[in-house]
Amino acid sequence: MFDLGNLNEMNKMLESMQANTAKLQAELESKTFSVKSGGGLVEVSISGKGEVVDLTIDDSLLSDKNTLQILLIGAINDAYKMVQQNQQNSAMSMLGGINPFGTK
Repeated sequence: MFDLGNLNEMNKMLESMQANTAKLQAELESKTFSVKSGGGLVEVSISGKGEVVDLTIDDSLLSDKNTLQILLIGAINDAYKMVQQNQQNSAMSMLGGINPFGTK
């Protein structure tokens, strides 16, 4: 009733997809994304895991709390967007350009 040959092939494909997914996840997590804000007065680096790994603040901002907060928020948000975009692009390339949602 069941074709075991097809079932074995499906299992092999699934195992291959899982291995590729794990490899892709490791590659994504190993990357670092850096963003500068305020003409380079603030620089934030975020890992592919979404963790802030480095932060540089120009000394001139230390006396201007409001500007510092605005630049930090902008830089962190931009870096997170870079991480998310990289994850989406990697997932799409893994699917071979096929969009499962049917949109362009």
